[in-house]
Amino acid sequence: MTNNNKQLVVLGSINVDHILNVAAFPQAGQTITGQHYQLAFGGKGANQAVAASRSGANTTFIACLGNDAIADDILMQFTQDGIDIQSVHKVPEQTTGVALIFVNREAENCIGIFSGANACLDKNYVQKHADHIRQADALLLQLETPLDSLIEAAKIAKSAGKMVVLNPAPAQTLPTDFLQQIDLITPNETEASQLTGIQIKDTASAEQAAQILHDKGIPNIIITLGEHGIWLSQNGQGQHIPAFKVHATDTTGAGDTFMGALMTALFENQTLLKASYFASAAAALAVTQAGAQPSIPWRTEIDEFLKLKKPK
Repeated sequence: MTNNNKQLVVLGSINVDHILNVAAFPQAGQTITGQHYQLAFGGKGANQAVAASRSGANTTFIACLGNDAIADDILMQFTQDGIDIQSVHKVPEQTTGVALIFVNREAENCIGIFSGANACLDKNYVQKHADHIRQADALLLQLETPLDSLIEAAKIAKSAGKMVVLNPAPAQTLPTDFLQQIDLITPNETEASQLTGIQIKDTASAEQAAQILHDKGIPNIIITLGEHGIWLSQNGQGQHIPAFKVHATDTTGAGDTFMGALMTALFENQTLLKASYFASAAAALAVTQAGAQPSIPWRTEIDEFLKLKKPK
């Protein structure tokens, strides 16, 4: 199943997630009691690397950790997940990135992040690992590490003729010349609104937003719409793909799971449509479990799920 010749490089963040399940998000000045607490490994870059590797892609990760005790546990977990970690380094006198996550009873989350060592993933760090990027078949990026280093990484990949994929999360405004380097972009509704100025309410507004992104020079666009599935647009031709119907317990990491699984399917020469379907199945499985990385499914689980389920 796995295409052993193709190599994915994920460049991005590593966080330790402190997850508190609450009935409702706290108001200013209010103290609330949580129902459940979990410490889990997360960070968008790490989640996407784990999702790619667990679903079957050869994955190299470029990232920074703090010089703290938890860093060793994280590195051990990456190794167990089959990720190549020779470009993941501990930065002296830094702490590993932290995310403080509230999850309410509707399975929605609100998150506060301290970047810690992730801020050290600068241009010099990227240049030091440029060979990994040049030798890979695709580069996968998110926005939890410094933007100038992402721009640098995209330039290195493009000059070597490699595919550049951007998950533009968390939402921020991006320079047009950076967007022009991107082959595939995967915003959710909030991120697509930030990039295009279009409020996404339905497939018609998703199509409008996709068109604006095409006009910025991006050929392939997937706008993720949560439980409403995705809007897939290639060179101006769009279509809606419904989501799989599952009981969601925690949506943290679902988008990251989608990204990693999507890259695996593309590496197996699936069309973007088929790859999106496979990735949607992986994300659907992820929302049925708590935590970011703990919820990321393995390939056997995704294949099993696809045998049993049809999208709603």
